Amino acid sequence: MDHEILKSVAEQMMGSSENPPAKIPTSQKRDPSTPLRAGVGHPGLTIPLEVVVEGQLSPVMRTGARRLRTVRFGMGGKTYQAIEQNAEKPSRWGKLAREGHSVVQFREVGSGKYVAVVVDGKVIEYGR
Repeated sequence: MDHEILKSVAEQMMGSSENPPAKIPTSQKRDPSTPLRAGVGHPGLTIPLEVVVEGQLSPVMRTGARRLRTVRFGMGGKTYQAIEQNAEKPSRWGKLAREGHSVVQFREVGSGKYVAVVVDGKVIEYGR
């Protein structure tokens, strides 16, 4: 598993740590099944529109009710999904997200297994 790609995806998806993404006001929410595009959303937001992995563009989407960022991308012949950590979860990762850390979970789509997490740019692989 390429840690540099995981770190890059997490950084692109979550935006710069110096300028964290703002929340979309309830009145401004949009359909999460469509990718974010230029001009959609709230003026002045720092929401990435897509991430670039090995020259391929992948759109950043939002999940249903929680509005968490997510993106699917290819790496090493497999498809992965990066998912912004839900800060409301009681896990240690949720606690870190509540404290303001950038936490992104990575899932291998074919198996459905979570394979790694990136916390503030540090990759932790599961099962190692």
